Amino acid sequence: MSGTSEKAAIGMVGLGRMGANLVRRLMRDGHPCFVLDRDPDAVAALVAEGATGTTDVAEFVASLPSPKTVWVMVPAGAITDSVVTMLIGMLGTGDCIIDGGNSYYRDDIRAARARPAPPHSVATRANPRPAHPHRPLRTSAPSLLLLSSS
Repeated sequence: MSGTSEKAAIGMVGLGRMGANLVRRLMRDGHPCFVLDRDPDAVAALVAEGATGTTDVAEFVASLPSPKTVWVMVPAGAITDSVVTMLIGMLGTGDCIIDGGNSYYRDDIRAARARPAPPHSVATRANPRPAHPHRPLRTSAPSLLLLSSS
């Protein structure tokens, strides 16, 4: 062993300002990133920067190495619920979903009761400087693992 550790691959769903800049930060830190968005231009921009990307959900899930980690950064509400529910149906044991949506806490409680594992909250704080290297991540858990589809 060379003494270096391999960085975890991350799949990002939602390439708005926050999702795209999180991908840039993760890639800058050496994480392989796989991206999914309904906007092909948003995907193409990050592919040009080194990500692997698609607009097809099945292709996205298949491209991720196992165990799969998918970070969802779509608008809060019904869209977040539908994306997370769809992903749970496509992922396997040991795969993880990070629900990074800016959800109302009561929606999180309701959704957590319907999901297969106890979730933890991960929040990203807005920062006026895109892809700022010191954007803080807050979590109520010791890791970013939110949901296990086991």
